[in-house]
Amino acid sequence: MPMTRWLSDEEQRVWRSFSAAIDMLKGHVETQLQQESGMPHTYYEVLVILSETPGHTLRMSELAEQSRSSRSRLSHAVARLEASGWVERSSCDVDKRGAWARLTPAGMAALETAAPGHVGAVRQALFDQLTPEQVRVLGEISDAIVGGLAVPCAKAKAEELAACTEADARLPAESPAHTGEPHASVPTSAR
Repeated sequence: MPMTRWLSDEEQRVWRSFSAAIDMLKGHVETQLQQESGMPHTYYEVLVILSETPGHTLRMSELAEQSRSSRSRLSHAVARLEASGWVERSSCDVDKRGAWARLTPAGMAALETAAPGHVGAVRQALFDQLTPEQVRVLGEISDAIVGGLAVPCAKAKAEELAACTEADARLPAESPAHTGEPHASVPTSAR
């Protein structure tokens, strides 16, 4: 068994501060979206991702990957978005086990309504607290962390996907395909 590399006092201080900042930022954004738009951040992220996709349509597996959600969590979110009329699901013609999620005009309208408040909350809580140099450094730090976690996260996702694919093979195909006109996407800055 490898020897534990304990955190130094400074590393422990930074870890706790970073963890608190992430938790508080997530809580701030979640509260703003719930109070002003009646949706959790997870739903907002799904709407943003779909708005940026050609035809506002994406395979559920790809949507799960882009939203960093488990397939079961995403399926629950899309079911709720579908009940609100903001997203439609349809079966994949090529792979009956697969499914598509498509942003509806009502979903685009909900996103366009929610985006200004969300962007304002992110700007106020994060970017207004930092200098331009700190923003640049935060970007570098975030990229390094994401890069360091990419391989372990990809391995875990592959294992989850294999288990879900095996389970999906035993399920009936989903509902018939829906079609619709594409709509303008919300700017990437609205994320």
